Amino acid sequence: MTSARRSPALALVLDAVLVVVFAAIGRATHDGDVLGPFGSGLATTAWPFVAALLVGWLVTRAWRRPTAVVRTGLPVWAITVALGMVLRALSGQGVAVAFIIVATLTLALLLLGWRGIARLAGRRRTV
Repeated sequence: MTSARRSPALALVLDAVLVVVFAAIGRATHDGDVLGPFGSGLATTAWPFVAALLVGWLVTRAWRRPTAVVRTGLPVWAITVALGMVLRALSGQGVAVAFIIVATLTLALLLLGWRGIARLAGRRRTV
C-alpha cells in the first residue's frame, strides 16, 4: 500500500504542492519571476487554486479514498479548476480562455496523474 493511501494528510500535501508547482510554472513561463517580491507573486497566483483544492477535498471527503482517481481525483480536479478560476476572477486576476484550457489540462495531469500512478503501483504490489 502506498504512503498516500495510508495517509490522507500526505495526499493532501502532495495535491497542494502540485497546485503550487502549477502556479510556479505559470509564473516562470509568463512572468520570469517565480516568487515575486517577498514571495507574494507566487502566493497571489497560487491561493485561488489552493483554496479551491481545499474546498474540493471537503466536498468529496477525499480523506476517505485519497488515491481514488474517479471518486476523488476527478471531482477534486474539477472543483480546483472551476472554483479556482472564479476566485482568480474575483480577485482581479486574468482568466483568459487559453489560461483556462492550459490550467485545466495541467491540473488534470498533476492531480489525476499521481493518483493513477499510485493506483498502478498498488496493483503491481498486490500481484
